[in-house]
Amino acid sequence: MPRNRSVPSSSVTPVLTYPNVGDAVAWLTRVFGFVEHVRIGDHRAQLGFGDGALIVADASQGRRSPDVDTAATHSVMVRVDDVDAHYRNALAAGARILSEPATHSYGERQYAAADLAGHRWMFTQSIADVAPEEWGGSTVDPW
Repeated sequence: MPRNRSVPSSSVTPVLTYPNVGDAVAWLTRVFGFVEHVRIGDHRAQLGFGDGALIVADASQGRRSPDVDTAATHSVMVRVDDVDAHYRNALAAGARILSEPATHSYGERQYAAADLAGHRWMFTQSIADVAPEEWGGSTVDPW
């Protein structure tokens, strides 16, 4: 497949809608550490985090921002090197924390936060390689 510098190279790229793309980009880069790669007018931007990507879009083309007061319909999981340091930085920068860092039986340490538009974010750090069968899961072949 040819490379196209106009789109993220990630196999899966979430597109999240915000009332104001510029405000969202500024917030996501300052609070969560994303890097802006491409800006398309005032209605779309492409951000990166490690080898992942995110598109921030306005409410055109049938999209709308989430209702902050309703149950979550999605979350975006982002792998970080040090979840506790990321948590401290996000908290200090004003992120709304939904759950503090916790270690889980499946080998991940995670915390959850909401951004300025109400999107849910889960930040995760692998701390152990645990077989799914050890915590009640099962492996499906092929993995």
